[in-house]
Amino acid sequence: MIRRVLLGFMGIHVLHHASREGVTGKFMMDELRKHGYNVSPGTIYPLLHRMEEMGLLKSRTEVRNGKRVRVYTTTPKGEKLLEEARSKVEELCKELLGG
Repeated sequence: MIRRVLLGFMGIHVLHHASREGVTGKFMMDELRKHGYNVSPGTIYPLLHRMEEMGLLKSRTEVRNGKRVRVYTTTPKGEKLLEEARSKVEELCKELLGG
């Protein structure tokens, strides 16, 4: 159960960063670790692929430092879901923190 909740929070985090700039799996693993998530490639890459299959992200291949990397950005559907998630998270935080 807690794993599903954390995957949900990770997905929101991915959408947040992908809406601002293109993100890679490595970037997201590093970013999520800063926030206390213990994320492995076996967690982040299936999550990114699932989100792409759901139409929340789109990807392109770039060459960075001589290596091909997949870069993910949000789609309009992903942007809409992110806005809905922000509203729900704000509501939840107010309830949990008494604000």
